[in-house]
Amino acid sequence: MQPTFSSTRILLPVRPWFIFFSLIAATLLNFLPTAHWPGVPDWVALVLCFWSVRESHRVGMGWAFVLGLAMDVADGAVLGQHCFAYVLLAYTSTALSRRLLWFPLGTQALQVLPLLLATQAMQALMRLAAGAEFPGWGYFIGPFVATLLWVPATFILLLPQYRPVEQDPHRPL
Repeated sequence: MQPTFSSTRILLPVRPWFIFFSLIAATLLNFLPTAHWPGVPDWVALVLCFWSVRESHRVGMGWAFVLGLAMDVADGAVLGQHCFAYVLLAYTSTALSRRLLWFPLGTQALQVLPLLLATQAMQALMRLAAGAEFPGWGYFIGPFVATLLWVPATFILLLPQYRPVEQDPHRPL
């Protein structure tokens, strides 16, 4: 029998402010000068994919467009490069969310890898179409690192939603 990484704990509803601040924190991580180093994941894509899978009714293509626009302006990239890639990522993540949540976390990470790779490839293709040079194969290491970070990111982003283990006798739930 294989061990699973799923939890039997009941989660509290996610607070909208936590989603907002996690997306802003991911955007700020992408603004760091180290964000363009080979192997550094696209934090916005990782967190956007996570929330599009977990909370598809709160985070979707609108957030993806706004965050993509912010990344385009910050990077000085082709306007729409990040927007288009993030909107496709949010749409695909939302469409696959019910399927993805059935898998244990390790398998979820493997299912998310093609989504993150497609996001990077879309950005590279749009950059090439605008006349830029090929960024190199190191550009595609980031989605593999983000896949490895899927499990810790899940635990960190779900941490505020965990119910306390000890139950209060004065609360019915």
